[in-house]
Amino acid sequence: MKILVVDDSKAMRMIVIRTLKQAGFDDCVTLEASSGVEALEVIAKERPGLILSDWNMPEMKGIDLLKKLRADGNETPFGFITSESGEDIAHVATEAGAMFIVTKPFTAQKFGDVLSPILA
Repeated sequence: MKILVVDDSKAMRMIVIRTLKQAGFDDCVTLEASSGVEALEVIAKERPGLILSDWNMPEMKGIDLLKKLRADGNETPFGFITSESGEDIAHVATEAGAMFIVTKPFTAQKFGDVLSPILA
């Protein structure tokens, strides 16, 4: 399966990808995008099976990326890997169609717990 990691920080994208491997998902192909706008291009070309996105990014926030995908009829499983937290953020995310939110800092165990049902 292809997993798209969307974050404006290259270092954070590398950490997410490393954590995916540590959680046992090393057989997945990882793709990267540095913004929501770039993610739309990658999604159209590569058709990933899962999207992991940061919330706060320049050009297009993660929540706006999710809303755009859902408005276009794209139902690809989508989750947030973000430092944002709180019930209001969780509510906005789930209402828009996110499957989960993993808050930073995160662990391989947390990735495994959240992603295993999706990637099984």
